[in-house]
Amino acid sequence: MRVLVSGGSRGIGAAVCIRIAEAAVSRGERAQIAVCGLASSEPQEEVARSVRALGGDAIALSGDLSNVDVAANLVEAAVSEFGGLDALVANAGVASPGSICDLSVAEWDKMFEVNLRGAWLLAKHSYPHLKQSRGAACFTSSMSGQMPHAGSGAYSPTKAALTMLAKTLALEWAPDGIRANIVSPGMTHTPMTEKMYADPAIKKAREDLIPLSRIGDPRDIANAIEFLISPLAGFITGQDLCVDGGFSQSILSHIPGRPISK
Repeated sequence: MRVLVSGGSRGIGAAVCIRIAEAAVSRGERAQIAVCGLASSEPQEEVARSVRALGGDAIALSGDLSNVDVAANLVEAAVSEFGGLDALVANAGVASPGSICDLSVAEWDKMFEVNLRGAWLLAKHSYPHLKQSRGAACFTSSMSGQMPHAGSGAYSPTKAALTMLAKTLALEWAPDGIRANIVSPGMTHTPMTEKMYADPAIKKAREDLIPLSRIGDPRDIANAIEFLISPLAGFITGQDLCVDGGFSQSILSHIPGRPISK
C-alpha cells in the first residue's frame, strides 16, 4: 500500500499513517507512506520512525500547500520513492476562527488555498498514478462542512466545498476504477484543539452533547480513513462518513421537553 498523507505530522494525519501501517501488516503487506507536513519537524520524523517500526517504509516530505507548486512536488517525490501510488489521504487543513464579515481577504484566501485548492491539486497530480493502480482517495472534511458553524470563519465554507470536490471526483474517477470518499470528523481531541479541551468545563459540556459521551480521538478518525482506502471498501465511493459519536444525528434530542404519544 503506497500512500501519500498530507497533514501527516500530527493529530489525525499522524494517526492515519500509523493505522495504515498496522493494517498493512495485518494483511501481510508492507506500507509505504509519504508523511507530508508543512515543514520538516521532529514530530514528522517520529511518525516516519513509527511506520518503519511497524515494518513499513516511510519518507518525510514537507511543503506549504498554499504554494501552487507544492502538491505536484509532494506527489512526484512519493512516486519517485515508491514507484507509484495506491492511495491519497488529503488531510492537511488550517482554521482561523472569526466572523465571516470580519475576515480579511488574506485570511479567506489562505484557508481556501490550503483546505480546498491544496486538496484539489494533490488529487489532480495523484490522478494518473491512482488510475494506474486503480486506487483510492480520502479527503478529511468536517462536521462543520455539513452544517453551518457560526464564528468558524471560512472553515465551514472550505470544508463544504471540499466535500463536493470529493464527490465530484468520485463520479469522474469511477470509470478509471478510482474511489473517492470523505471522512468528516466531529469533536475530536487533536493538537489543534488541545487548548480548548484543557478546560474541564468545556470538555465536560461537549461530552454531554455527544451520545457516546466522549470526545473523539485521532485514531477514531484514522480507523475510518484507513477503511475507506482499503480493499474492504472496494464498492464504496462518493460517500461522506461523519465520525462524531452520534452528535450530528442527535440535534432534535436537545430540544427541551419530550414528544408525548397518546
